[in-house]
Amino acid sequence: MPWIDACMAEDIEEEDLIRWDHGGLTYVIIKGVDGMFYCTAGLCTHEEVHLSDGLVMDYEVECPKHNALFDYRTGAALRAPACEALETYEVKREGDRILVMVP
Repeated sequence: MPWIDACMAEDIEEEDLIRWDHGGLTYVIIKGVDGMFYCTAGLCTHEEVHLSDGLVMDYEVECPKHNALFDYRTGAALRAPACEALETYEVKREGDRILVMVP
């Protein structure tokens, strides 16, 4: 799988996220409290609501509809109603660009 150029690093504030659509799928790219960038599937595993409207705090992203909570580093579902983990994807920074490895 190739690295895909997704966005500028400056497009995302710390503890924030952006929606990124690629290849017919939706993802979110998150800048963590640690300054690192992360990428997960962009739809909640509970009812497929866009996580781009959700809240990021510490290492968690909260779904805006039913408050399901996920660890964006691992994708783990941390709070009901979500029971299924989010897919996660490798991210790297090259200069001012964020690259993501997606299928």
